[in-house]
Amino acid sequence: MKTTKQETIKTITLADGRTISIETGRLAKQADGSVVVRMGNAMLLATVVSGKEAKENVDFLPLSVDYQEKYAASGRFPGGFFKREARLSEYEILISRLVDRALRPLFPEDYHAETQVMITLISADMTIMPDTLAGLAASAAITISDIPFNGPISEVRVARINGQFVINPLIAEIQKADIDLLVAASMNDVVMVEGEMSEVSEQDMVEAIRFAHEAIKVQCKAQLELREVTGKEKRTYTHEKSDTALQEKIRKTTYEKVYALAKSGLPKSERHEKIKAVREEFAASLPAEEQEEKAFLIKKYFHDVEKEAVRTMILNDQIRLDGRKANEIRPIWSEVEYLPSAHGSAVFTRGETQSLTSVTLGSKLDEQMIDGAMFEGTNKFILHYNFPAFSTGEVRPNRGPGRREIGHGNLAMRSLKKVLPAQSVNPYTIRVVSDILESNGSSSMATVCAGTLALMDAGVKIARPVSGIAMGLITDGKKHAVLSDILGDEDHLGDMDFKVTGTEKGICGCQMDLKVHGLPYEIMLKALEQAKEGRLHILAEMNKTLAEPRADYKPHAPRIVYLEIPKEFIGAVIGPGGKIIQEMQRETDTTISIEEKGEVGVVEICSNNKAGVDMALQKIKGITVVPQVGEVYKGRVRGIQPFGAFIEILPGKDGLLHISEISWQRLESMDGIFKEGEEIEVKLIDVDKKTGKMKLSRKILLPRPERKPQE
Repeated sequence: MKTTKQETIKTITLADGRTISIETGRLAKQADGSVVVRMGNAMLLATVVSGKEAKENVDFLPLSVDYQEKYAASGRFPGGFFKREARLSEYEILISRLVDRALRPLFPEDYHAETQVMITLISADMTIMPDTLAGLAASAAITISDIPFNGPISEVRVARINGQFVINPLIAEIQKADIDLLVAASMNDVVMVEGEMSEVSEQDMVEAIRFAHEAIKVQCKAQLELREVTGKEKRTYTHEKSDTALQEKIRKTTYEKVYALAKSGLPKSERHEKIKAVREEFAASLPAEEQEEKAFLIKKYFHDVEKEAVRTMILNDQIRLDGRKANEIRPIWSEVEYLPSAHGSAVFTRGETQSLTSVTLGSKLDEQMIDGAMFEGTNKFILHYNFPAFSTGEVRPNRGPGRREIGHGNLAMRSLKKVLPAQSVNPYTIRVVSDILESNGSSSMATVCAGTLALMDAGVKIARPVSGIAMGLITDGKKHAVLSDILGDEDHLGDMDFKVTGTEKGICGCQMDLKVHGLPYEIMLKALEQAKEGRLHILAEMNKTLAEPRADYKPHAPRIVYLEIPKEFIGAVIGPGGKIIQEMQRETDTTISIEEKGEVGVVEICSNNKAGVDMALQKIKGITVVPQVGEVYKGRVRGIQPFGAFIEILPGKDGLLHISEISWQRLESMDGIFKEGEEIEVKLIDVDKKTGKMKLSRKILLPRPERKPQE
């Protein structure tokens, strides 16, 4: 550790010799905590500020985590009119969520002051993924601050490349990985996992998490050592009012009633209404002044009773809120081709969770443009997840997708992406849209199932169907229950939300959040094995509706043809100012795009009109084909001169048919021989090597007159 008057730097050495440094004391010193984390040329500034007091009647942690990449970090200008950083991109929101989910469980349950964590990429290294450092930076800033925190934690990326696990691999290496996970943990416990895999086994996934945790322990130890040198004394706080007598009275009066309702197996809405009635009945038994004065505490303590009753009922009676066994899946029904005008569609319903999903097939022009500080390019597979308020019977203004929607959509996208066919088989840009119409747990997994069915209905040749399931956990430290296909209440009141997606061959994606400390790896593996049983059951139900992709696309879906042409012909196809390609698109009712790749140009022709695609294909082949001496062409007369005619034998390629090559008979002039636009057959007899000018003959295709005998 290096310490000067200005700053303190702690260095961490990875197994491969690369180093990560944590610096504090130089930048942003008015924040409650600030650090700069550096790896290579990548530098992240993390700051944390927390209010001294909590707002009135707040019983949760108002934590906001924002990760932002400055374009200057990579020497780039932002796009758009204003040329400055705007709202967070989806990529930045996803990283913010990863850090938030890792930090939130480590704050004390009774700490309710508004807290803001900001992580900024201030210098980029185009070989290093900054998301692998964001959790470390945020945790280090909180750890050295005076803010109460039961950390530290850290996040690392673990990838399996050529059979070997690697911590924080380079960007180029990630492309070769069959496991790509971001894992967050404290010294003792894993708290968050998210990532994608190429149909791997449950055991391999647990080994990857275990390997990542060992690396995280080293980073947590470094933060504790940094705190010993630079850390502030943790602040004292009192953010919760208490009334022990009221708390005990609520428990004594309502617990048995809530326990009975939890065990009743009633539908969600009916159960909620009856439990709410128990709370209102208790409140009504109090004097009017006390009802108003202690309304917040009544609600809080009653929620504690509900949580205790539900958890105890599940552990003791091994019965779920809806009457199911621990490993039982809710009833499933599904339907495809529900939307006649979509290119593919499906409805997937599991219990009280329902997704209506559509698939739209588009051309290269429909690709999503990516313009970020770290990454720029295009994306050919897009998945959007929408969660309207009516899906849970609520009234809420529609303000567009929030962070939760973006995160759920990303998990479904990463899962389905693993089974998409290669571009040579599937030339389309694909947009999948999942609209959640009902929700009572695991709507993101319903999106995966509905997305699979909709893709197959659209005729997209996915490798295998993918299903998804959300697993839960209830534990009191001695007994535990692993729950398959959890309800919303089981997620809210439970200790784990573990979403797993995969095919019959293995896992494709996962997202895990843990609220309990000390979860053994054996229980994690048990949850994964139980999830596999559930996934396969769901796949079997999906197969009853549609087991494999349709043989062809829908009649109204666009048809796409790819054609490679020599690079030197790209200009000829486009024409001056785009004249030729624009005219071609009008004539053939197609959309045509050209992309230069190495020594070739890749032409994409897209249209709902197959005849138009064929016509455009022939026109482009005509422009790009190299005329061969000796070949016969059906050409069109483009111009007539006294010495012959110019014939267009291929689009944009004219040759001279000299007057002497028109007929075996000697012609004195071109008058009345041809009309412009007339089609004639000619043979290419020569091409000038210097000028490229072509000489044509028509007479060589005509019978040669016999010579008259000499008299």
